[in-house]
Amino acid sequence: MTTAPVAPARDRRAPRDDFIGAYEEVSHAFYDSTLTDAELARWRGETLTGVLRHVTERSPFYRRHLAGADIEAVTPGDLSSLPFTTKDDLRREMYDVLSGPLSEASIYYETNGTTGAATPCPRGAKDIVTSNAAVEESWRRMFHAHFGDRMPVVGLMGPSELYAFGDVFTAVAGSLGACHVKIWPESPRVGFRKALRLIEELGVEVVVCAPALCLSLAKAALHYGYDLAELPVKLFLVLGEICTPEFAANVSTVWPHAVVRPALYGSQEALCIATGADNGRLHLSVPNYLAEVIDPETGAVLGDTGEGELALTMLVDGIKPLIRYRTGDLVRITPAPPGAPLPGPVVDVVGRVADRIPLGGALLYPGELEAAILDGVHGCLGYQVVVDRSADGADEITVRMDLLPGSADPDAIGTAVAARLSALTGAVVRVVVDSALDPVTHTGSFVSWKAARVLDLRSGPDSAVETARQVAHRYAITT
Repeated sequence: MTTAPVAPARDRRAPRDDFIGAYEEVSHAFYDSTLTDAELARWRGETLTGVLRHVTERSPFYRRHLAGADIEAVTPGDLSSLPFTTKDDLRREMYDVLSGPLSEASIYYETNGTTGAATPCPRGAKDIVTSNAAVEESWRRMFHAHFGDRMPVVGLMGPSELYAFGDVFTAVAGSLGACHVKIWPESPRVGFRKALRLIEELGVEVVVCAPALCLSLAKAALHYGYDLAELPVKLFLVLGEICTPEFAANVSTVWPHAVVRPALYGSQEALCIATGADNGRLHLSVPNYLAEVIDPETGAVLGDTGEGELALTMLVDGIKPLIRYRTGDLVRITPAPPGAPLPGPVVDVVGRVADRIPLGGALLYPGELEAAILDGVHGCLGYQVVVDRSADGADEITVRMDLLPGSADPDAIGTAVAARLSALTGAVVRVVVDSALDPVTHTGSFVSWKAARVLDLRSGPDSAVETARQVAHRYAITT
């Protein structure tokens, strides 16, 4: 007697086949550059309406927040009848932002809570499939450009507990058939010594990490007697904080056989917003988002290109879609140039709105400050900007720089950096070469770029700076 095979029970959390099928068609056509304007407009219109229905039916917060809005009349080209969603909303409303009970999610994450209450950021099956698709396409093209038809060994250097880093990149590496190893040096089970040993023994050619870790890893390698030219690393894929072209160019002078490329730009709340191309640019994940550039002071919409704060509306009706979410990030969005390695508008991340820094007579974005410091610099293992006031109340800027011995003329670098910053700010600037930088510079994206890179003595430390100092010992390169 034979028995018929029993069909597996359908996972109630799995995305609908019709949605995923439609998404994959649109995504493949987008990345193949065969998606027509009409098809994209239809996708955006249908998914926007679907998401708005979804959140008003299933999210207690959005049911109240969007009350009175005619969601059927809202179009992708005009979202102005809908209110913004802010980080304060997410912190206040917590689980009420979710579009459904937590049990319908596939996995739970939350923000790190360094600058406010940690907020829940669960992801459902739809969220995971659609967000990871953009990363997978980016990596497929990047790896082919650098390694041809073979797959490299990938070292993942980022947190996993309550954070999406490990799961996202594990899934993408697995989908591409690339071996990966989780060797985050800040983990108490790893540390820099073991991470470096494994990089050498396993032939790790790709390291996925925060930009600051590119330099911390080099500093640790020198401490433990490694020759950076002999280590196998060829490609750093960075995320989590700004990475200017000047920073990337400097890293390549420290690691003689490696280049820096962006892995992605995103967040726990908003998932993968843009992915990196081999030209060093980030491209918007167009099938997943409607992007608005707004004035950070007034909230006025400046368009879907230009410079300002980024606001996002998510087009996937998952467990926590956000509507007109003010990211707090300053961006510059421009059309993709002809022949770009990835389709979609280019997103340049200038820095956090809250990280703008008044120096002398200027109000600088983080990217502007870093670019002025590292422009043309070779062999910089780290830097910190110390700001104080002189007796007459004028700003005084001291740039502390850790330079690779023998890589460049320290006096010439100091003169050039001081001249650029003085011209930019009008302040008195001096440069000090210091191989024992404040350990807080290694914390990078854990709290904020500003907390790691700028010591502002003109006022007392804020909560971000205090948090960065509390965790700085975890980033010691001698572990």
